[in-house]
Amino acid sequence: MHLSYCTNVHPAEDLDGIIGQLDTYALPIRRRLGSDVLGLGLWLAAPAASALAGDPTSRRKLRRELDVRGLEVVTLNGFPYEAFQAPVVKHAVYHPDWTERERLDYTLDCARVLADLMPDTATYGSVSSLPLAWRTPWDSERAAAATRHLDDLARGLDRIAGETGRTIKVGFEPEPGCLVENTTQAAELLAKVDTRWLGVCLDLAHLACAWEKPAEALDRLRRAGIPVVKTQVSAALQADDPLAAEEVLRSYAEKRFLHQTRSAEGGSADDLDEALDLRLPGPWRIHYHVPLHAEPEAPLTSTVPVIREALYELLTAPGERCEHFDVETYTWGVLPESQRPKDEAGLADGIAAELAFARDLMAVNR
Repeated sequence: MHLSYCTNVHPAEDLDGIIGQLDTYALPIRRRLGSDVLGLGLWLAAPAASALAGDPTSRRKLRRELDVRGLEVVTLNGFPYEAFQAPVVKHAVYHPDWTERERLDYTLDCARVLADLMPDTATYGSVSSLPLAWRTPWDSERAAAATRHLDDLARGLDRIAGETGRTIKVGFEPEPGCLVENTTQAAELLAKVDTRWLGVCLDLAHLACAWEKPAEALDRLRRAGIPVVKTQVSAALQADDPLAAEEVLRSYAEKRFLHQTRSAEGGSADDLDEALDLRLPGPWRIHYHVPLHAEPEAPLTSTVPVIREALYELLTAPGERCEHFDVETYTWGVLPESQRPKDEAGLADGIAAELAFARDLMAVNR
């Protein structure tokens, strides 16, 4: 099993910036944890991925920089294309989608880079990606384009394996508001993909927001023959009585990221401020990745109980198991002021605490 933290929380988008963030964050986090090796779920913006994919010397340089710091990479986050820490992201994170050639090229670039970065001991590498597209617009022409690109993706991953001897798998990440929002839709819309190379990236905050029960969701994927190639260990925000918690909830409504909100009663909104204005009946789960180890401001809670259930199912299931677990809290910079890290050292402390929390959860369930 490989546990890592996702570097999409950091804004660096070129090779020098990426190497710089290793010293600013990754190395201090590893030392705080007292670990010989720290896993990174590396995020590469599309221009950096393209440059690295086309330059073996740069890939070797990055691998050396990782090795000398005791860092390993078995998974890349290939969901955000670029500018993920821009002042406003919102719907832009879903573009380009799988109807567009740029998404295929970017994902194959990530796979080529990962083949040279991953340690020799890793069984496979993984790249997570968006769940095809935002739900609208969608029609038969766009569906056909996405199917062509997924077929090309599988062929490209097969070719990379033949050239490098390394297996790289891509996991599509169900997310609220997207074409694939839950495991029911994943089982339907990914039914014909080549599962030697393609599967699901299961984000546990998204699973919670869909109000899915982990055991049922994983059984559904198993019966459909769709592997979980990567798990994102993330917690969503929960409001049992959102009207009573309105003032606190409004402190989480912010302009950078989309915070899709789902009610247990079936109501939905594409952002938190919209849900507040609609006054959806509660309880709510909100697509807002909150730190695993720290409770949000009362009366809000997090979906850590869903993480516990899901990890138990993932780590005790018979047959082939997911090996990659990535802590993906990318929202540290937009948390309410009282919970936001004050400086770089504070962010490193927070990420280290999350990783320790996740490590303990996984140890209990193994």
